[in-house]
Amino acid sequence: MVKKDSKKFVQCGQMSYICMTFVSSMKKKVNSISYKQGAATSKAEEPLPVYRSVKALPQVKDFTYSEFKKIADKTPFTQAEWASILHVSERTLQRYAKNNGSFAPINAERAVQIEKVIKEGKITFGKVENFYNWLKRKPYMLEGNLSFESLTSYEGIQKVLTQLGRIQHGLFA
Repeated sequence: MVKKDSKKFVQCGQMSYICMTFVSSMKKKVNSISYKQGAATSKAEEPLPVYRSVKALPQVKDFTYSEFKKIADKTPFTQAEWASILHVSERTLQRYAKNNGSFAPINAERAVQIEKVIKEGKITFGKVENFYNWLKRKPYMLEGNLSFESLTSYEGIQKVLTQLGRIQHGLFA
């Protein structure tokens, strides 16, 4: 059975209105709303949102070659290895070195991530060279083998950090 006319009175806060719907053959044809006359409307009083501007991390904003050099000097990585980690060519690194050029934010962020990995590797193995040799041996972990190429992706870096944490806590698998 299909109703042809239905009226519904709805009260919402201080506003009252009547919804009238006309239904024919199981299909809505018209929806109309009549507002109650003389009802006082008020603005919703909500606290103003606080917007904080998103600024580039101070570590990656204007990240120059001299800052990169401070990180690179702590590692036994070759220039070719750094180029593969940062996803730039060796020639680009040479050009940055020549005029102390600024890195793109994505490359600067990767260099800062690698610095964190190096610190954790040094804590775990005592020396950065020991960490480097461990990584070159392609150590096994639960999710598969690690390798130096793991440092070329965010996911790989996270796997290396996870494995270093496991070793630090005595979980060698």
